[in-house]
Amino acid sequence: MAGLYLSFLFQLFFCLSCPATNPSMLNVHLVPHTHDDVGWLKTVDQYYYGDRNNIQHAGVQYILDSVIDQLQKDPARRFIYVETAFFYRWWKQQNQSTQRIVTQLVNEGRLEFINGGWCMSDEATTHYSAVIDQMTLGLRFLNDTFGECGRPRVAWHIDPFGHAREHASIFAQMGYDGFFFGRLDYQDKARRMKTKEMEMLWRASESLTPPLADLFTGVLPNGYNPPEGFCWDQSCDDAPIRDDPDLEDYNVDEIVQKFLNAGFYKANHIIMTMGSDFQYENANLWYKNMDKLIKYVNALQAKGSKVNVLYSTPSCYLQELNLANLTWPLKTDDFFPYADDAHDFWTGYFTSRPALKLYERLSNSRLQTCNQLEVLGGPKSKSGPFGEGDSDTMSKAMGVAQHHDAVSGTEKQHVAYDYARRLATGWAHCEVLVRNSLAILSGSEAPRVFCENLNISVCPLTESSHKFSMNVYNPLGRTVSWPVRLPVNGSVYSVTDANGRAVDSQVGNVFISLKCTCYIYDMKSSCLLPLLSVSINNKSVLLYVFKFLKVTFDETTGLLSSLTNLETNQTIQLTQNFYWYNASAGNNKESPQTSGAYIFRPNSSDPFVINKTAETQIVTVSSTVQEVTQWFSPWVSQVVRLYEGHRELELEWTVGPVPVADGLGKEVITRLDTDIKSSDYFYTDSNGREVLERRKDYRPTWELKQTEPVAGNYYPINSRAYIKDDKHQLTVVTDRSQGASSLYNGSLEIMLHRRLLYDDYRGVGEPLSEPGDFSDGLVARGRLLLTFTPPDTAADVHRPLAQGMVLQPLLSFQDGTPSANTKLEFSGLQTDLPPAVHLLTLSQWDEDTVLIRLEHQYQAKESKTHSQPVTVNLQKLFSTLDVLGASEMSLGANQWKEDMDRLQWNAEKTSKPLPLSAKDPSPWEVTLNPMEIRTFLLRVRQL
Repeated sequence: MAGLYLSFLFQLFFCLSCPATNPSMLNVHLVPHTHDDVGWLKTVDQYYYGDRNNIQHAGVQYILDSVIDQLQKDPARRFIYVETAFFYRWWKQQNQSTQRIVTQLVNEGRLEFINGGWCMSDEATTHYSAVIDQMTLGLRFLNDTFGECGRPRVAWHIDPFGHAREHASIFAQMGYDGFFFGRLDYQDKARRMKTKEMEMLWRASESLTPPLADLFTGVLPNGYNPPEGFCWDQSCDDAPIRDDPDLEDYNVDEIVQKFLNAGFYKANHIIMTMGSDFQYENANLWYKNMDKLIKYVNALQAKGSKVNVLYSTPSCYLQELNLANLTWPLKTDDFFPYADDAHDFWTGYFTSRPALKLYERLSNSRLQTCNQLEVLGGPKSKSGPFGEGDSDTMSKAMGVAQHHDAVSGTEKQHVAYDYARRLATGWAHCEVLVRNSLAILSGSEAPRVFCENLNISVCPLTESSHKFSMNVYNPLGRTVSWPVRLPVNGSVYSVTDANGRAVDSQVGNVFISLKCTCYIYDMKSSCLLPLLSVSINNKSVLLYVFKFLKVTFDETTGLLSSLTNLETNQTIQLTQNFYWYNASAGNNKESPQTSGAYIFRPNSSDPFVINKTAETQIVTVSSTVQEVTQWFSPWVSQVVRLYEGHRELELEWTVGPVPVADGLGKEVITRLDTDIKSSDYFYTDSNGREVLERRKDYRPTWELKQTEPVAGNYYPINSRAYIKDDKHQLTVVTDRSQGASSLYNGSLEIMLHRRLLYDDYRGVGEPLSEPGDFSDGLVARGRLLLTFTPPDTAADVHRPLAQGMVLQPLLSFQDGTPSANTKLEFSGLQTDLPPAVHLLTLSQWDEDTVLIRLEHQYQAKESKTHSQPVTVNLQKLFSTLDVLGASEMSLGANQWKEDMDRLQWNAEKTSKPLPLSAKDPSPWEVTLNPMEIRTFLLRVRQL
């Protein structure tokens, strides 16, 4: 376990050197900072270099140059930095002399890294696995470079537009002592300021034993900006401190008096953010004026003033609050949705740029596959018969994509293209690695292709070859049954698996549909399927029934009418249709608030139905799949599918180009209406993990005054949402992050697409109107998976279904028949993982070490079968790796678990029973409790 990464073990000093405070005074902690978006109005590169300043004046390299210069001029000065993606780039360009200076500043606590992820991630539209990865990427660089002194102790999300409970849980499990953010719903903020509850203890999990997911959380007093009148950046207009008493415009007394206001906080400490977006390009302006502010405010102490101002950092501020030993209010829900005024709910971005959201999710799946195959294929995966490949490029691209103006869909159009380009470049690097690894594992160096356009029915190899093989790589730790649809030109095919057994398939139109049960490294086996004779029946009769589900359509309308669970003999009425909300319009700031990239504001609570009927056609009926296509309009269609052996109904929707020639922006939803008695309650996931209860027109923390009956009831979903009553639960699993709500009893609606004609005046400066391939609007396509079960067994179905949607099998193709010496099956696991266990991470760390994360994917009490502790033996996991040693780490993999020592906090008492944790039975046997993630660095040897 070599390398600088572990050098903190040998550092015998405490890096956090905080300035002295005065316990008898109000201590005002000035925190110099810059907020550097990793893409927004400009691309990442443009922001770093200061290019295209006609869009926005911003150059990150100059900020860091200037700050480092100014910190050296006074040992009292401090600065915090957040976005590791930018700092990593800047650091690589510095000479050794500058690097030594920066290292000294870090060691002395004068330059402090806060948050530390590759970016400041969005909290509504990100999946927890990608969040953990991007945090790990940034934290590892800081530890490799600066050791223990580079380890951030505070999470810092000053700009994201609402805050997820799962993010707080992740930060707590990564060892952070506290969390500060800037944006809070205007009603919630007014109440908290009045009651002095702007700081609290956030209990971020109902399943994990406290304090494992407890996190001290503070709302910053000015968002992330300086107090009004105290912005001294070159981009600001506030007056500098003019302290020559002989001059007419002397203003020291005026500025000092303006500053002497306390705030809405419990302790005798207050934090002031001194900086904002891309500030400190000329750091001298800031530091010169802050030096004077500190000097003149503190000079009044001689005259009886009780205010003490000092340069500080969030970590030092947090340390003082902890020493005060106060009792803090307890928070158990989340901070969604966020509104900054009565009609300004930031709930549109939950769906904005649906194609980018899907591409990011698919890229996450590909990255996990790439990481896994790098481990399984060994060192030659990065340099093999197909060239040089790597996973690092994809990791960095995914890290940038988690930014709160990236996957959120709130960037300018040219920036969205840049995010997609980065993901494509990352996959190109991974693709080489994957080819090399599969060649090593299968023993075949035959050319291998990946059909990137299967979503639009394009795969040149399958369309032109009479005989080809398909390799299916399953990144999950369990066997899955995965339907595959391939474009072909023939009419009769024979499909066999690796053992020569026939595979159920059906040829219809230009597709062959088949079902592959993947034992592939399953991670578990690689099914190589040579496509060789399937007869087709051109005449078919629509069958609505397979083993587990029965679906009916209304003969008059062509819409879904009912759904039956044949295992439990339960039926619900179910109607599904598509609608659009008319987006509020306005072309200047004086007009009423408009819908835009961030904000959802329909001009009516009643959406327009796209069509009351659907033209319906039976597409496929076979022993494998049953399909019905519905056309609702020239720009909305859907395929309804039932697969043999599956417990879910698939709805594959296609929306677009959304027409706007009528001058109306449109926000397109699908709505499921049932006879489930949901009583205004519905449920949404938090970043793809724990599920939170929602209630129409209600907030658990304060008495809500609802001003937007639609937008004010929308919540983000990353993987699922459901409604239920005592006997029935309808769950919808999604393929990307979207916005959802339940506005009527028994109803669940999901926003699929948005095309708008006006900006919402939140900074992006352009309407959300994606041009698509032909400049007439974007066409978006996606899948919703519906499950219908009793509530007490629902999680047994939707948990693995959602994981399968996130980590999808990777298909690759080879022309012809595999050679005789080709290994047709392979499993990287010795056996399937237990149903409750998910292999979250498997990646190469160093030459002989591998990072793994195992998680319990069920919440406490949600499953009678699986919401129990489960034990896994680390030495019996992998078929190709001999595990020689294991060391447990923090979730962020930047501390040994045994060295984690977080600040402890006193919280208000709660009557809610606390979950208990089971212990490990032996050093090699790891016990996972519900919702627990455990991270290990394994020392391994290839077998």
